[in-house]
Amino acid sequence: MSRLRLLLWLAFTLLAGCQDSPRLAALPAGSSVLAFGNSITFGTGANPAEDYPSRLAASSGWQVHNAGLPGDTAAAARDRIRDQLGATRPALVIVEIGGNDFLRRRPEAAVKEDLRAIIAAIRQSGAQVVLVAVPKLSLIGVATGKLPESTIYAELASEEKLPLVAGVLAAILSDPELKADAIHPNADGYRKLAEGIAEQLQATGLLKKP
Repeated sequence: MSRLRLLLWLAFTLLAGCQDSPRLAALPAGSSVLAFGNSITFGTGANPAEDYPSRLAASSGWQVHNAGLPGDTAAAARDRIRDQLGATRPALVIVEIGGNDFLRRRPEAAVKEDLRAIIAAIRQSGAQVVLVAVPKLSLIGVATGKLPESTIYAELASEEKLPLVAGVLAAILSDPELKADAIHPNADGYRKLAEGIAEQLQATGLLKKP
């Protein structure tokens, strides 16, 4: 996928996701934000400080805690979310997880309920939630160079009435120029991921536009 096509895809999917996203109050600079996920949140494939939470912290002024755990699954993350919430006391949690579940061919319905439990725990803590849509394993997607997102993320966003960052990660992982390997972005990919998340947060009102 060319860079122009990627930018057009990102613009389209972000606009589509914004239409149904609830408007939320902006978080001030210095707010505690938890980036919760797997190796993509951790930043595997890039150097330290090139991960998306570090880039988001730099652009937003928030204190973004990186709770990415390489190899983590939605099933396992249910057991560690409360400890992370207690340690960081975030006002907002950005959840990016499920890719390893898909690679292990867990049923999407089971992954969806694990994510729902994570969302419930976050809300019980008083924090807001933003969900990042993750692409699923697809032979057609590999062959065509366009990975499809699992529909469970859009379903959850609708059912739980929370903002969804749609299309961004799938577009990045469909572009060889933005990948370090088959399943991880490179430094440029993480920059695109941080920018895409920031744009969606601005659209919902959580992040003030510069």
